[in-house]
Amino acid sequence: MDTNCQTAMAEFKRIIAIIAIIAVLMVVGALTYLGRYSTLDANTVVATTLGVFFSTLLGCGLFAAAFFSDKSGHDQDVTDASKSERERR
Repeated sequence: MDTNCQTAMAEFKRIIAIIAIIAVLMVVGALTYLGRYSTLDANTVVATTLGVFFSTLLGCGLFAAAFFSDKSGHDQDVTDASKSERERR
């Protein structure tokens, strides 16, 4: 069980790093698009950078956390605990 958790944690860290790189690329793409088709001022750059980066990181990070929970065995621990709780009643 401990080996599964360590493997899942290593994979989770790798996925988060990939997600961060993708988020940076999406920010660059959004700023490129906005620069090409409208004017860019400091407020637009800051708002776009923060909005796109953190939205991407949050959305993908939550999916990654769900996969980590399943692969590390935490979901099975909860299932087993709730099953034994139901059997006691």
